Amino acid sequence: MDRYQRVEKPKAEIPIIENEIRITTQGRIRNYITYAATLLLEKGSNEIVLKAMGRAINKTVMIAELIKRRVADLHQITSIGSTDITDMWEPLEEGLLPLEITRHVSMITVTLSKKELDMSSTGYQPPLQADQVKPLNEYEDDGAPEPPPKTRGRGRGGRGRIRAK
Repeated sequence: MDRYQRVEKPKAEIPIIENEIRITTQGRIRNYITYAATLLLEKGSNEIVLKAMGRAINKTVMIAELIKRRVADLHQITSIGSTDITDMWEPLEEGLLPLEITRHVSMITVTLSKKELDMSSTGYQPPLQADQVKPLNEYEDDGAPEPPPKTRGRGRGGRGRIRAK
């Protein structure tokens, strides 16, 4: 593939609904949780939808579980599926033909709602018990340890020279 370069195709401008959060592998979990909690608690949204594809799926499941532990009485419906993504590659050298590669990518959609959802749905999960939910303000510090103070690097030098007498 080093003799080819990928052709960027224009993305279809599909508007993202305000309560939809698209999770990527680069995004930080803390930011997603804060944004979701803001939508549910401050902006008065009754429902949020988390969407992800490929490698971001496990991050999405983790985020959904953390949100459920911070916001009380959230019903959950999870649906999984897959989609085909076609990539076009054009050759960098003469004589090679353009390539079209189709990937089969998994995707997940997690809907968290304050209102009761369809309990007969396969991916339905009822809200957690009240003793398992801690309000958002109790997590302010996150209990994360502070980073250790800066120490000297491991460069060449060692502990000093041994001087001859």
